[in-house]
Amino acid sequence: VQLQAYGGGLVQAGGSLRLSCAASGRTSSSYTLGWFRQAPGKDREFVGAISWTRGSTFYAESVKGRFTISRDNAKNTVYLQMNRLKPEDTAIYHCAFSYSGIVYNAQSRYSSWGQGTLVTVSS
Repeated sequence: VQLQAYGGGLVQAGGSLRLSCAASGRTSSSYTLGWFRQAPGKDREFVGAISWTRGSTFYAESVKGRFTISRDNAKNTVYLQMNRLKPEDTAIYHCAFSYSGIVYNAQSRYSSWGQGTLVTVSS
């Protein structure tokens, strides 16, 4: 499975940005697409994920209520809508693929990773 994330950029605190991730290749009838991020000098962390068939989502506490994940089945694309952005949201954002239809926040559950897209939030 190949993943391509895009849509990053520079935004002021309080602003919004939408990231997209297109998946191609051999997926499965049930899988999950997740978003992770890595800030400078920090470990990569879970942001949120969506189960493709069920549409169920799960978010990290740090983004809950501000970020929303959605999907477009026809385009095989998942979106990360980020609102009320904070400087601490600055990071490289990666999308990842899991063959599990159950949403997990553990990185080890994801077998394919796309190149990240940089999000910079200025104060």
